[in-house]
Amino acid sequence: MATPDGSRAGGIGLQRFGLGARPGQPRDQRDAARESMLAEVARGVVAQPLNPPFSGAAEIGGALFAFEDKERMEREAKRLAGQAQAQAIQVAAAPPNPQTAPNPQAPAAPQAPQNQMAQPAKPANEPPLPFKTYRDEVVARVQLALDAESGFAERLVQFWSNHFCIAATKSNIGRSMAGAYEREAIRPHVFGRFEEMLVAAESHPAMLDFLDNRLSIGPGSPAGKRRGRGLNENQAREILELHTLGVHGGYSQADVTNLARIITGWTMVGREAVLGFPGSFAFNVGLHEPGAQPLLGKEYAQPGKAQGLAALTDLAHHPATADFIALKLARHFVADEPPPALVGSLSQVFRRTQGDLAAVSRALLESNVAWNAEPTKIRSPQEFLIASYRALGRKADPGQILGPLGVMGQPFWQPSGPNGYPDTNAAWASAEGIKTRIDVAAGWGRQAAGSVPDPRALTEDILGPLASPETRQTVARAESKPQALALLLMSPEFQRR
Repeated sequence: MATPDGSRAGGIGLQRFGLGARPGQPRDQRDAARESMLAEVARGVVAQPLNPPFSGAAEIGGALFAFEDKERMEREAKRLAGQAQAQAIQVAAAPPNPQTAPNPQAPAAPQAPQNQMAQPAKPANEPPLPFKTYRDEVVARVQLALDAESGFAERLVQFWSNHFCIAATKSNIGRSMAGAYEREAIRPHVFGRFEEMLVAAESHPAMLDFLDNRLSIGPGSPAGKRRGRGLNENQAREILELHTLGVHGGYSQADVTNLARIITGWTMVGREAVLGFPGSFAFNVGLHEPGAQPLLGKEYAQPGKAQGLAALTDLAHHPATADFIALKLARHFVADEPPPALVGSLSQVFRRTQGDLAAVSRALLESNVAWNAEPTKIRSPQEFLIASYRALGRKADPGQILGPLGVMGQPFWQPSGPNGYPDTNAAWASAEGIKTRIDVAAGWGRQAAGSVPDPRALTEDILGPLASPETRQTVARAESKPQALALLLMSPEFQRR
């Protein structure tokens, strides 16, 4: 299938649906960007980052609990040492007592033997385990995006990871598991079925920790009667409002409460490892609210975990969910106010295929309405960083990822709330936001100046037919190579998709 408007449409498509061009990428490959992206959908498999620091949530849980136990022991040892030092100072400051004064001729007290098995000290610049794990996961994720051919699948990972977002800043669990959560709950289902991604996300330990469902106890459960504790409705509310139906999806507060009852018992295995590997998902029947529960006019009387699975499956197939997902996809990729016809067609495909995300993704790419729309969306900070690094031929470096994304306001897996990072121009195109981008782009220009022979040639290579005469002239007249590169990165054609 040829792109509707040739080279220009292919260039816009590579930015709108992908991650942007790379130096030396053949022009005919860019012209065939849509075919390349459709081939990604046809393969049906999304790549995983190479060499993650841990294999998954269960392995992280064991390492994290061991780390926290060690830290607690070290804090207690410091506290006791401080008490002993304070007592020694008090004794030294007290007047000497002849009857208790030490005998200089008495043998010295034996010294405590040194611990021959003591662990080597951690390097001074090595961050604690949760921060190191987070950093390494970010670097692996960015490198995967830099290596992608067109990056449509990676863009979908970014979209779905933000849709089912968690916040790494919530706790050590969130910071340590953020990357594993994306690898386990999002990537395997990007071209699968929505209900499978929904269940994987809602049952992942990182989500159960982020939205406090591991603290939720059915009031009528054995644990609820014994402890006098009750429901936490956070996750149930976000499932309905943010993950499936949407805020206007027709649910009530009673539905929120009943869904919270339905998913009681969905929890994370603790350090005692009673129900499985520490840090893994478990269904704890002792926390589950017994009995049938109504939700959106339907009764759910399945036993145990099956009750929650049945409720999530029905929510995934609800017409309001199809409309909500279609609107979010069209808004993310095409425009803040997407064409109603595009939203309607995506929703129809979602319903007809019962949430087949490969079919929905294919419909998005095959839509000439989506492909030919003028580029009005500004790249988010994460998109800007990855597109810039691809254009400049840079590799993933933790300091040059975490720092810039932090100042631009979009660190990986750190939204301020469960609604994720905003997806509109107003969020990123403020005067302060653009000023920050200029500063960041200037820094990248200085760092890359030695490796880019000619910024004018790079402009043609990266933007091609998208580059306006004004942008070409601005880059050509720059006072220095670093400035020319910064101007390329800040050009309207590079910033907008």
